Amino acid sequence: MKKVLLSLALVIGMISYVSAQTPVSGAAITIDKEVHDYGEVPFGGDGTCEFKVTNTGSEDLIISKCKGSCGCTVPKCDPNPIKPTESSIITVKYDTKRPGPINKSVTINSNAGNEPVKVVRIKGNVGPDPNAAPAGAPEKAPAGAPNGGN
Repeated sequence: MKKVLLSLALVIGMISYVSAQTPVSGAAITIDKEVHDYGEVPFGGDGTCEFKVTNTGSEDLIISKCKGSCGCTVPKCDPNPIKPTESSIITVKYDTKRPGPINKSVTINSNAGNEPVKVVRIKGNVGPDPNAAPAGAPEKAPAGAPNGGN
């Protein structure tokens, strides 16, 4: 029984290897990473990252749309076709004036036969606003407001 399972695993592995080596007909998208981890980012720090997109197919890859999951995540894609074996960069800018965890996505639409809709993610944490009042501190009254009769 062990020999049968081992043989089956070997055959599946060989089929996967051969299919991975076969060039894809049409455009095909490959991205250098699925997730960009900013780690800890200071409030107002650099929220820019890049994803490298490579056309691993046999025809031009055309990215028709890049969209962030919210207004705080703004991707920029090159609208020019990406020739076979060539690459392009998608630049993503996250608004780091929003303290707290980052867990956003960017959806990439293209003519790729292998993945016409590709989603990549960004994650990390933006530090606190250094100008914000500490938690539990009393709010300051606006200038010219009465101070409670004192």
